[in-house]
Amino acid sequence: MESSTPLKLDHPADTPLAPPEPGLRRSMGPRHLIMIAMGGVIGSGLFLSSGYTISQAGPLGAVIAYLVGAFVVYLVMACLGELAIAYPVSGAFHIYASRSIGPATGFATAWLYWLCWAVAIGSEFTASGLLMQRWFPDVEVWVWCLVFAAILFGFNAFSSKFFGESEFWFSIVKVGAIIALIVFGGAALFGFHPLAESGNHPFLFENFNTSSGLFPNGFTGVLVTALAVFYAFSGSELIGVAAGETKDPAKNIPKAMRSTVIRLLIFFVGAIAVIAATVPFDQVGLDESPFVTVFSSVGIPFAADIMNFVIITALLSAGNSGLFSCARMLYSLADEGHGPRALKKLTRRGIPLVALSVSMVGGLASLVSSVAAPETVYLALVSIAGFAVVGVWMSITASHFFHRRAFIRNGGKVADLAYKAPFFPVLPILAFTLCLVSLIGIAFDPTQIAALYFGVPFVAACYLFFHFRYGPKAKAKRSA
Repeated sequence: MESSTPLKLDHPADTPLAPPEPGLRRSMGPRHLIMIAMGGVIGSGLFLSSGYTISQAGPLGAVIAYLVGAFVVYLVMACLGELAIAYPVSGAFHIYASRSIGPATGFATAWLYWLCWAVAIGSEFTASGLLMQRWFPDVEVWVWCLVFAAILFGFNAFSSKFFGESEFWFSIVKVGAIIALIVFGGAALFGFHPLAESGNHPFLFENFNTSSGLFPNGFTGVLVTALAVFYAFSGSELIGVAAGETKDPAKNIPKAMRSTVIRLLIFFVGAIAVIAATVPFDQVGLDESPFVTVFSSVGIPFAADIMNFVIITALLSAGNSGLFSCARMLYSLADEGHGPRALKKLTRRGIPLVALSVSMVGGLASLVSSVAAPETVYLALVSIAGFAVVGVWMSITASHFFHRRAFIRNGGKVADLAYKAPFFPVLPILAFTLCLVSLIGIAFDPTQIAALYFGVPFVAACYLFFHFRYGPKAKAKRSA
């Protein structure tokens, strides 16, 4: 762990700091924050990959795995809430680490998270283009990639409020689909399915008791799945990225945090429970979205077309949030003196357009690599991206631990904090430990071990680059 000087707070603990970047606009309210986080989390992982989770862990095991994932999200969000109010700046993850742990950790955190979303953007453009071929089979996938790239760039380039509004409505579509699944699927489990062609529908949770018991692949299947579920919840931390463009952070950030955790718990666990209870675990997710399977089983007309639209919306929503996050991370790096000055340039509306453009180029480069070098370059990028999510969560929880400790050491009173994570220091230590266990567990899963092969060297390279490029300046700054 890097050494760091004691954190000195020269402002009242309950007074939100003004952002150091004066050009950025505080134009987003709590509903925008909630939907930005929801937009980042609710994507193809729930609509497409949830079937795989159920098939591996079994019906009950999948529900347990998602409950554990939601619990870890709560722990991370509690740490994030206190930090986001202490440092309400845009692209804040690496600021937390830089101030509380050390600048090299902040630098590595920033590039991990930037690469994570740059890869995601390219993947989402490709997936959206492929799904559009259901309706437009004669239009090449790359055409749709360019169309969607232009749309998302426009949403982000206009203003942060415009971005927040677009993400709000993107997320409304996804949330509506999840609520419909829970309502119609849940009603069918109670025997109410008048539109279904067959009366052979499972009742309540009879599918949970499989022919091989409650855990058909053993409890180890649940543990391995729990690792992947952590990644499924990635995106909830986007609230921290948007902190610098939020009205009244001390009030709105905690409100958004609580609402996001509760909604994710209801939507994710509720949806997984309905899917697992409706479709036999050995048949789910093999050839179509489990949402399509459930909607079709209860007789919803045009289920496949409806869900095709929803999944495209989900992908674009995640890409929208990811592009926002990438741009703010680059802007914040430049503001710290750890990136080219050009990345700090803002438009009259307070948009870091150069950072936004570089992030879009990064997303398109990822898209090209997925076609040109899928087994080499793209595999490395995807592996680092998966590794990055848990790595950033570990950075957040460690930053919170050192921040609170320094705050108390410097005479601060916990009672004066506008928001304080409960059960300190148990909460950040537990969150960090669970994240670390998930990374160690990757080594025992052949399908995920590449994340360690590429992720660990990438982090090491970030530390080395920082040491040789910015190390002397950082030491001089700390000693000044």
